[in-house]
Amino acid sequence: MWKHATAAKGPPKTLYNRWKRWSRMGVFATIMTELAAQAQHTGIVMINATHAKAHRTASSLAVQKGVADG
Repeated sequence: MWKHATAAKGPPKTLYNRWKRWSRMGVFATIMTELAAQAQHTGIVMINATHAKAHRTASSLAVQKGVADG
């Protein structure tokens, strides 16, 4: 799957590592939870296979050093 991504997306190993890291962090579960919460029809929620490129630091933007939760 990763080897079929365009060169603009980055090397296949980088894509795989990013997917694994974001999965471990719960990024995709959070996305689906938020989509479901905003859905008008709550029976089925789906996303398509459109790809979006995110900068490698995008997953750490919410974390600020020295700032406590709450």
